[in-house]
Amino acid sequence: MIRMTKLPLEGIRVIDSSYVFAGPYATGLLGDLGAEVIKIEGPERPDFTRGGAFSGLLPDNEARSDPWNRMSTYNLVNRGKKSLVVDLARKEGREVLIDLLKVTDVIVENFTPRVMRGWGLDYPNMKVINPNIVMVSNTGYGRGGPYSNYPAQATTQEATHGLAAVTGYRGGEPSKAGQSFVDFLAAWAIASAALLGLRYRRRFGRGLWADIGMYQLGCFNVSEYILDSIANGAPGERIGNRHRQFAPQGCYRCAGADAWCALSVRDDEEWGALCGVIGQPELAGDQRFSTEVARRANHDAVDAIITRWTATVTKIEAMERLQAAGVPAGAVLDGRDLHFDPHLKARGLLEMVRFPEERGMGPQRPIIGRPWKFSAMPLTVQGPAPTFGQHNRAVLREILGYDESRCSALESAGIVVDKPVKVREVPDLSMDKRVAMGRLAYWDSDYKERLGIA
Repeated sequence: MIRMTKLPLEGIRVIDSSYVFAGPYATGLLGDLGAEVIKIEGPERPDFTRGGAFSGLLPDNEARSDPWNRMSTYNLVNRGKKSLVVDLARKEGREVLIDLLKVTDVIVENFTPRVMRGWGLDYPNMKVINPNIVMVSNTGYGRGGPYSNYPAQATTQEATHGLAAVTGYRGGEPSKAGQSFVDFLAAWAIASAALLGLRYRRRFGRGLWADIGMYQLGCFNVSEYILDSIANGAPGERIGNRHRQFAPQGCYRCAGADAWCALSVRDDEEWGALCGVIGQPELAGDQRFSTEVARRANHDAVDAIITRWTATVTKIEAMERLQAAGVPAGAVLDGRDLHFDPHLKARGLLEMVRFPEERGMGPQRPIIGRPWKFSAMPLTVQGPAPTFGQHNRAVLREILGYDESRCSALESAGIVVDKPVKVREVPDLSMDKRVAMGRLAYWDSDYKERLGIA
């Protein structure tokens, strides 16, 4: 097998002018593939993941003097990038961006359409600046239609793309699906669009624009409900953990605190296997449960029988015994489990990334890698996330060729900075207090020893 000696995106420069999860995570993945990624933020608009609702936690729960450089979510999705902080609301700041666009291969942005249009940086103007650039725009509703200027986040997206209508318990209210998964659907779409754009450019000698509407990605994930409505006039309904066809299907409490295992039985053969695992093979021939229709009609009784067994075993034991018998099952893993799960460890999903000593982050921290592997090349996280404005001078001097006087003028005018003008307050809460408030389920005081980062 031929092993590649360079990463696939080496020599490709990407501007990441996006915030929160979707764009930053996508460009983080492009960085893992070897791209030079330059993250652009504004002096008064640091990324939300540097502090606030989406920021996660601080290492060792210590804010120190620069909490905006230490937040966990920021450091996860912005790994391996360079940081340029420039005020795009000012003409001089946009001139810096325009100069950078001239020597860039891909730009990823997630402003509402009016912003780029107002700056004269929408795609018709962008391709005048650089005909070869690949522009990827990620917005809630895309660049056309009556909703196009609406701001959006995953919570509202789940309502407009239909997921909330079918998420929740039977007879209950519409529900959010948990974490903002639409952001990560968008992240993979952004990364794919950038790669397809680069391939298009190589084949046809010019760039293109990818216009991504996040709510459409969500529609794809409820496509069976949409098709059922079109073909049969059947509106979707909330069914909790159950299935409209398979039975039994559910999430069952196991031995231990807040321990669960999900399973789904697709046919009579799997039902017989389940009955054998739980030590009641005679139930396979019981008329109340012997057919799929009968099991759906008596689902409550089936659930009670299964729960009596799962309550006696751990969630991992339940999963392994059911899987060994050919019954689809999965333990419900929490954050602690994911760090120590033997399968994820074997796949190398968590990678240890080293931080410079002066960052005060500890010598290394685990970072989520990629959900794929390539046979011809080893891929790794290329380095830690940058501090705010860490590479201002490197970008201005080395990439753009600005002289010292111009760099100093931009800094003196506050157009280029290395500290946020507006700092979001970081709650000063002990870990025990976070647990008491319900922000965390628990915490492990010996986590460093357990993770091997002590």
